[in-house]
Amino acid sequence: MSDDLWGRLRRHTPARIGIGRAGTGTPTAAVLSATAAHAAARDAVHAQLDVPTLRRELDGLGLGPALVVPSAAPDRSTYLTRPDLGRAPGGPLPDPGDAEVAVVLADGLSAVATQTHGVPLLQALLPLLDSPTTVAAPVIATQARVALGDHIGQALGARMVLVLIGERPGLSASDSLGAYLTWRPQPGVLDSARNCVSNIRPPHGLDYGTAARTIAALIVGARQLGATGVRLKDVSDQLPTG
Repeated sequence: MSDDLWGRLRRHTPARIGIGRAGTGTPTAAVLSATAAHAAARDAVHAQLDVPTLRRELDGLGLGPALVVPSAAPDRSTYLTRPDLGRAPGGPLPDPGDAEVAVVLADGLSAVATQTHGVPLLQALLPLLDSPTTVAAPVIATQARVALGDHIGQALGARMVLVLIGERPGLSASDSLGAYLTWRPQPGVLDSARNCVSNIRPPHGLDYGTAARTIAALIVGARQLGATGVRLKDVSDQLPTG
């Protein structure tokens, strides 16, 4: 396959394709690039969420002061080796409210993703929500897995919970954000009962506008269907664009 063809293919994917050969080995530039990507992925996994900065940024959304809920994992090392502790609360949960949607920003496996993309995504999402949708003051969850949002959403009395969480880094992305929507959150909800919008990381992944439109459509659909997960499909293409 010619170099020109490999070059055209590489413009459409971050995957390492057509990297060539140096004798019987891999070119030095490709080895260094993969090593740097691996280091970035490891750094993302071990990075800590800058909670004070995130709280200040969330204050600008007008949803109320952000609360902080730690998981039962006391530190990053425990979090990585005990996923079950990341799914359980390790501190007080918020008081009940009357909002329809609870929003949780969780560090997950890439605090970099949540720190970078969480607030801009919400800035794109909030104007798209229809008038029946009310949103609770955001909650920042630390050392958290997706299921911690079920405890938080239930405590708030919300009909659904939206968890924005850093996804597992790979060699092509260390800052990918996932958005998980769950109807009637409560401990023990199966993953099949959630909807996920993945790889939110402009400019190389899903842009904020597209992700926000999809989430807004899923929220409307969840309310109409009374469920999320495998029964709920993305109908964002049916939303008005004006």
